[in-house]
Amino acid sequence: MDHKLKVGIIGLGEVAQIIHLPILESLSDKYEVTALCDISKQLLQTIGERYRVTNLFTDAKELTKQKDLDVIFVLNSDEYHTDCVISAVQNKKHVLVEKPMCLTKSDADRIIEARDKNEVHVMVGYMRRFAPAFIEAVHEMKKLDKINYVKVRDIIGQNSLFIEQSSNVLRFNDMPKDAMVDKEERAMKMVNEAIGEDAPDTLRTTYRLLCGLSSHDLSAMRELIGFPNRVVSASNWNGGKFITATLEYDDFYTTFETGIDNIIRFDAHIEVFGNNKQLTVQYNTPYIRHLPTNLILAKTVNGNYSECVTRPTFKDPYTLELEHFFEVVTKGILLKTTPEDFKKDLELFDMIIEKLR
Repeated sequence: MDHKLKVGIIGLGEVAQIIHLPILESLSDKYEVTALCDISKQLLQTIGERYRVTNLFTDAKELTKQKDLDVIFVLNSDEYHTDCVISAVQNKKHVLVEKPMCLTKSDADRIIEARDKNEVHVMVGYMRRFAPAFIEAVHEMKKLDKINYVKVRDIIGQNSLFIEQSSNVLRFNDMPKDAMVDKEERAMKMVNEAIGEDAPDTLRTTYRLLCGLSSHDLSAMRELIGFPNRVVSASNWNGGKFITATLEYDDFYTTFETGIDNIIRFDAHIEVFGNNKQLTVQYNTPYIRHLPTNLILAKTVNGNYSECVTRPTFKDPYTLELEHFFEVVTKGILLKTTPEDFKKDLELFDMIIEKLR
């Protein structure tokens, strides 16, 4: 396959408007957006005019049937991810689906089965793992003779606080009421399946936080240091919006801490402490494009302490992620963030939830 990939996009909210559509336009040598879908008719029409797309749908499954599409981006609310992904692969389309791919293990298995049956690719949108600073950290880890401790932290202000100051996201008040009811009912059903019908509201909020923001952190952690042996302890508070957990590995421990508040700062990093070297991957908000992800190396050699900050590129991880996806589809390179990989995160979420009961 040596032509541009024709793209259909399901969901035209903030992640589509701020990130995916502008990046796809910048990668016009690789991608061409030819179909759009959203349940807001006004938003659909406006974005269609802006990007000169005439194939417009309010039904996602109808979009997946458009014959000339090569790939479909599933960017809508996560309660609908599974249905959209499966419909796309059943119509022989490759898929990039934003995290979380789904909310339950049974849905993950359904996606994997449908993908295998139709011999297409399904990629989960874990863009932090495509940041060059993170990839360099993965290589640096191989040079560490010992890990003493790892800290995974993601304490951030609400995304809307960053978006309000940096982007103009279009929103209209024409969402069908029955669609909003359906969304809430789906969410309840899926979370019931994942953590039980008797789970308190605080635990439900925590589970959605794990599937959302925390999936970025724990997915990157797994690539960097592997899957933990067990969750030693976990706590949640502030209505489930703050979480801490201690994870056990063979010869070290990792602490994970996350929360969302109203302070406009983005404190997201992974720190690995070795005997003579410490490395930190420091992330920035993805909603302001091209803010760098840095790798900070601190070490002591012959009694001399030094720090080195590496910023490999200003190219944002989302762009690198979409370049990877293009290579997967057109050249058959090995896909990094697979549904099987995502399912590991669901397993880890379960372990944390069990410690919180």
